[in-house]
Amino acid sequence: MEFLSDVREDVYKPSIFELIAQEQLRDLLQPAVKYVLGVFAQQYPRYLIRIFNKHEEFYAAIMLIVERHYLKKHGASFAENFYGLQRRRAPLIETERANIAVGRAAEPVKLRSRDINRSLLFLVGLPYIRAKALDYYESLGGNIPPEALGPSEGSSPRPLPATRRQRIDELYRKMYPLINVSFELWVASYNIAYLFDKTPFYRPWLRWMGLDLRRAGPPPPPNETMRKVYASTWERIKAMLKSSPRFLLESLKILLPLSIFFVRFLEWWYSPSSPARALSAAPSGPAVPPPQLLLPHPDGLPVDPTKFGQCPICHQQITNATLLPSGYVFCFRCIHPVVESSGSCPVTLQPVSIWQLRKVMA
Repeated sequence: MEFLSDVREDVYKPSIFELIAQEQLRDLLQPAVKYVLGVFAQQYPRYLIRIFNKHEEFYAAIMLIVERHYLKKHGASFAENFYGLQRRRAPLIETERANIAVGRAAEPVKLRSRDINRSLLFLVGLPYIRAKALDYYESLGGNIPPEALGPSEGSSPRPLPATRRQRIDELYRKMYPLINVSFELWVASYNIAYLFDKTPFYRPWLRWMGLDLRRAGPPPPPNETMRKVYASTWERIKAMLKSSPRFLLESLKILLPLSIFFVRFLEWWYSPSSPARALSAAPSGPAVPPPQLLLPHPDGLPVDPTKFGQCPICHQQITNATLLPSGYVFCFRCIHPVVESSGSCPVTLQPVSIWQLRKVMA
């Protein structure tokens, strides 16, 4: 009887906590990639600022390549493979108990092209659509009612009749929270049903695709072709070039977590409150004096010396402070297009190049 009680436990069925963990890893990838892209965009704005402004499309294109590779080779997404899971075409009759009783391991099943395309639709397409829908909802003001924003400057006291586009936007702003909550409740119901063994699918679209998630079995035996000894150097070079993209995608399982940790470490190291930076910031020589403040040009932007910390261009509190050789400080997003277009300081009209912009550390 004890043997039968042990057989009933399906050791290849992942727990709900494993499934949620791999979902969280996938959700953390996009903010990490966006952060790294933003850091490099500040250093090379001419080349990366347009990519950063389209980071959803950029991330979706990268994940399309990565997820397709892992689905074709491992039968799992990147996050699922990272946690030792794989996708399987759900059988009509479950024979897992018999497999466990005779000690057979779960064998990897190669996904069909239709399964891969459907998986990509929900692994890449659905998150992209949800991200764009959220951005559009926030651009409309989100949960803030229009009355709370107050009348815009120069608007007439009597409100004008809403156009068709405005009515559609207002309807979208009201319906988006309801649709989003309904979607989350729909997904949560499958999580609860999976937790109590009411369904083998923890996501509703997996039921539609006929795929379930299992713990991966032992790795397949090495392919004999990988052991082939190449006779010539040219054949070795061709084999290396052919396997390099695959090797790069496979190494993401190690390189991506390490790169995220490294970027976070650098962020902490260079933060103003870092004790390591305070120890390493001991002066090794005389302090470099700040640049001499030049007088404003009569045709340049006026500067009020009493309003300290205000950007002369947008007249708001300076964010991401950037110093010019003329001694004036601006917001980076304000001064970069001005210098790029005119090549001069907007206050003193002195010639300035892009490479002369200096970020002011707090």
